[in-house]
Amino acid sequence: MSKDENELPENSSEVVSPYQEALDTLSSLITKRFRADKANQGDRFDVLFDYIKMLELEDAIPKMKIIHVAGTKGKGSTCTFTESILRNCGFRTGLFTSPHLIDIRERFRLDGLEICEDKFLAYFWWCFDRLKEKTNEDVPMPTYFRFLALLAFKIFSAEQVDVAILEVGLGGKFDATNVVKAPIVCGISSLGFDHMEILGNTLGQIAGEKAGIFKHRIPAFTVPQPEEAMSVLQKKASQLDVPLQVAHPLDISMLNGLQLGLDGEHQYQNAGLAIALSNTWLQKTGHIEGSYLDQISSLPEQFIKGLATTSLQGRAQIIPDPYFDTDNHGDLVFYLDGAHSPESMDMCGKWFARAIEDDISQRNSVEERPHDYSRASSNLVQNDANGDSRKKLTQILLFNCMTVRDPQLLLPRLINACAHHGVHFQKAFFVPNQSLRTKVDSHSVPQADPQVDLSWQLKLQGVWENLIQGDKGTKGDDKASNVSEEGKDDSEHTIKNYESSSVYSSLPLAIKWLRDNVQQNRSVRFQVLVTGSLHLVGDVLRIVKK
Repeated sequence: MSKDENELPENSSEVVSPYQEALDTLSSLITKRFRADKANQGDRFDVLFDYIKMLELEDAIPKMKIIHVAGTKGKGSTCTFTESILRNCGFRTGLFTSPHLIDIRERFRLDGLEICEDKFLAYFWWCFDRLKEKTNEDVPMPTYFRFLALLAFKIFSAEQVDVAILEVGLGGKFDATNVVKAPIVCGISSLGFDHMEILGNTLGQIAGEKAGIFKHRIPAFTVPQPEEAMSVLQKKASQLDVPLQVAHPLDISMLNGLQLGLDGEHQYQNAGLAIALSNTWLQKTGHIEGSYLDQISSLPEQFIKGLATTSLQGRAQIIPDPYFDTDNHGDLVFYLDGAHSPESMDMCGKWFARAIEDDISQRNSVEERPHDYSRASSNLVQNDANGDSRKKLTQILLFNCMTVRDPQLLLPRLINACAHHGVHFQKAFFVPNQSLRTKVDSHSVPQADPQVDLSWQLKLQGVWENLIQGDKGTKGDDKASNVSEEGKDDSEHTIKNYESSSVYSSLPLAIKWLRDNVQQNRSVRFQVLVTGSLHLVGDVLRIVKK
């Protein structure tokens, strides 16, 4: 073993660091108010322009050469591809995305790297102090995400980036990033059902909110969409004289033998959109001649390198648990994907099943292949050269989702996508998120709440059990006595334990069960799919990387 204990560090009485002080101050801006939508007139959207004046950004923002991207699925990947392409073309880039997984500074990237702590603190306090001084009862302090968007504009302006790529936080029309009046180009990634309590219950309503980022005569691109969504996008574009084009998925042959830096079939669609956005930005800013349509037959070397070197945590990411030394290395592997909509569950299931299939194929052929792999699972394959290829592969699901989402729509899609490719979970673990939505944390692992409400996790488990046992005509609630033998030894850590699922009161306890079982059973390799929530993915990363 490389570490002696699974325990999390106890609360210390050390002096709060300047960085933690800033995070605590930022946490004070988190409210329980509803997000901006048409029902509350955008939560006084126009007040954002008052904040911009307070921060002396009213002249700086119009000068920025901005790429603005909305969407339900893939907007973060699209923005990250776009940033990597333009950075490899030699431009100084600024990238604003959400949410962060481990550290708030992930949201602000300069030249592909998260902003350093010193710069973050300087810009943070510059903005916070001015807003604190100038706001009042009529114009109160901005809420959490609005402040972060304003901070991004300040950072990118002060750092004099050549291009700022902005990912919409939620929706589009009333999003804090939508204070941009004249971006260079806009993009809308794949649309689907998510945040319906805010954006609407139909694809048409959702598309209308996303199309709120369209600006008069500013070119825009989208990907192939369902007809209901596409018709709304086209109507909104027509009303604003927006030249809207459809960017088709990237043809893998255009990568000249390389692979996309982000794994998954759906990433070719996101890459295609990123190519269109990057190419149009280059053309509209005078760096290349011609138009997007002139460029689709081949890709410049810089585009290929940018696409191949793109990286993004928590999306189709494979991490062997570094907790173990060489004896058990690769016996516990986390497959992380922040999918949280029905459509993304399909993509996640396909990716996970393909990754399992690739791992099996590589292990079976390990003796015939050179030990130089570029794929994320290469270290697992090399470990198999030592005789571990006969270990039994066991797939585990580690899941949570927000209470506004419908597990009856999410879990069946995931189960079916995996089963279609021959992958079946032996067990599912349902856990609450560690990170608090009311507090911004640093790299440290938040302490588990001993009084945490697990009613939602128990509901998720009930849905799972009914899905798994449905074909047998047995409801999950009738199977409480059917506890697996391996689960009995750990029953004090579980709230409700079935043969095919368990609810744990905290994420560290679920990971402890996995680690303990790896140590106790040398013939098994656990492949753990972590999905349903980017917050859960971030929590796992915090623990695994600690």
